[in-house]
Amino acid sequence: MSDVFSKRKRSAVMSAIRSRGNAATELRLIAIFRAHGFTGWRRGASLQGKVEGGQLKPFRVKPDFVFRAQRLAVFVDGCFWHGCPLHATQPKNNAAFWRRKIAANRTRDRLVTRTLRAMGWRVLRIWEHELTRKNEARLLARLKRALG
Repeated sequence: MSDVFSKRKRSAVMSAIRSRGNAATELRLIAIFRAHGFTGWRRGASLQGKVEGGQLKPFRVKPDFVFRAQRLAVFVDGCFWHGCPLHATQPKNNAAFWRRKIAANRTRDRLVTRTLRAMGWRVLRIWEHELTRKNEARLLARLKRALG
């Protein structure tokens, strides 16, 4: 079945759709926080600053979770969207597009991490596959280390 929109119009329509994060993975991490007594976190809090590569430049990012008192930003990265070295898959349809898209996501992730660190924040990136029950003990150890 052909699309009712032109390629340009479809692109405009799709780019207007704004993501609200991956609710399932974020809800799983919230359950872990609550089950193990982690407090002081906020979901989707915006962080702002003016440091990037040694130059003053406005910067705003919304980590999945923020622990302001510990200056810790937590991101939950989906294995597909962020190119997990263990679980990422490469779609066969439109392969070049997806390679560029995932590479751009990874580049943006590195920039965000570097910028937050330059602003004095610590950054913890959690892969989606780390939220499984079998990996929970290792994840809890990482969270406890990061939170002091």
